[in-house]
Amino acid sequence: MSDWFTIEKIDNNTYAISEYGHWEKMHSYLLIGKTYALLIDTGLGISNIKKEVDLLTDLPVKVVTTHVHWDHIGGHSLFSDISVHIDDAEWLKSGIPISINMIKNNVIKEPFGKIPPKEFDINKYNVYTGNPTKLLVDNDIIDIGSRKIKVLHTPGHSPGHICLLDEDRGYLYTGDLIYFGTLYAFYPSTNPLQFKQSVDRISHLSNIQKILPAH
Repeated sequence: MSDWFTIEKIDNNTYAISEYGHWEKMHSYLLIGKTYALLIDTGLGISNIKKEVDLLTDLPVKVVTTHVHWDHIGGHSLFSDISVHIDDAEWLKSGIPISINMIKNNVIKEPFGKIPPKEFDINKYNVYTGNPTKLLVDNDIIDIGSRKIKVLHTPGHSPGHICLLDEDRGYLYTGDLIYFGTLYAFYPSTNPLQFKQSVDRISHLSNIQKILPAH
């Protein structure tokens, strides 16, 4: 197990995989069903998240992308089954319209709180691009076997931002829509009005037991 990641057990079939050593304090989530495991985002790409996932499950892994920003797709290249909302698909395929130097500066803009793995080299850091396996739309259901996750299109932070609702458990995975601290809407193509509308939408959901954000 890598010292970079912190694994937190939410229940017997749900884990947070966190990167507290980075200023972003990024959280990815592993949901284990009967036939598949679902990984919500793949983190920063500083260390190998697949190695952590493989310690927690031997099921085939589906990756679902809350949105296509560099800190959420860092480990996408390690997996073959990747879903994204249709409105963020072009960025995943063609790249985020931000220079790689700006992204690298963001990766290292504050000192790491943990020692990164020895294979990490900021000079070789790249942002994933590739064709998604599946394009998602609002109210899609991701069935991983005795566990169904509902896709909620919540644009604003990005055009194709989604939240994911595990209705049976009352877990809402909010990506970068809701978390403690400043909420950002400054990337290219963000939309503050849509952001508020999305917050309003999820505020009316009932029976939410846990909010599980990406930061």
